Amino acid sequence: MKKLLITGCSGQLGHALNREYESGQTQIINTDVAQLDITNLEAVMNFVRAEKPDVIMNCGAMTAVDLCETEYEKAFQINALGPRNLSIAARETGAKIFQISTDYIFSGESDRPYIETDAPGPQSVYGSTKLAGEQYVRDFAGRYFIIRTAWMYGEGKNFVGTMLRLAESNEKVRVVGDQIGTPTSAEELAKMIHVLEPTENYGIFHGTCEGACSWAEFAETIFKKAGKTTAVEYISTEEFGAPAKRPAYSVLDNQMLRMTTDFKMMDWQDALSIYMKEIL
Repeated sequence: MKKLLITGCSGQLGHALNREYESGQTQIINTDVAQLDITNLEAVMNFVRAEKPDVIMNCGAMTAVDLCETEYEKAFQINALGPRNLSIAARETGAKIFQISTDYIFSGESDRPYIETDAPGPQSVYGSTKLAGEQYVRDFAGRYFIIRTAWMYGEGKNFVGTMLRLAESNEKVRVVGDQIGTPTSAEELAKMIHVLEPTENYGIFHGTCEGACSWAEFAETIFKKAGKTTAVEYISTEEFGAPAKRPAYSVLDNQMLRMTTDFKMMDWQDALSIYMKEIL
């Protein structure tokens, strides 16, 4: 039976991967920081040597974008050294590794969707540490998949839940309208990973749902699908005033997925409809 090690198992993608693989012939080894500290190389080596997984899926990350700005070393340890350590262990044991990355590795200054070979230009500590994690995987892992995704929602704390909670007590919410990206279902991303996992189709892939919108448009769509009358006031990134710089435009083109597989990610509005039917 195939053995699959998931780090960051309590996150949105970790939950989605468990659901995706629950009916298959796969033994899942779920870990979070309490079971495995990915920033500790010795701990990682000992754990992977003992468990001998066939595949390592690293869903562990420090994703608090603003907090990363003030806690650089912690962000680097989790987002960069963690993938490095797992890659070293994967190479020694012959395991495949999936590293989950982000649209934040790009500058956000493009006028078209980013493809996998576009030059990175992170504008934040979060983006730069995630990019360093990618590079470590490329340097140390023999058989790797780097999956860049964006605006993910699934089981756990996410934008959809936040908007629905705000709608309960507010007639109007203020949402950024000048950042463009693609809301992506963790369930869809898990399906994509499952398609790639048995193959030797290694490399960097973009994995987002199809289409694009602003955060404000995303919020409006959530309210419409939930039957809420809450109004959305469009505000600028500057007005919102977050400490970390966000990419203004970070739509990802799933070029490698399109060119090397028959799998296509669902349109973001369709995927959102499925998710909301489950939670409402």
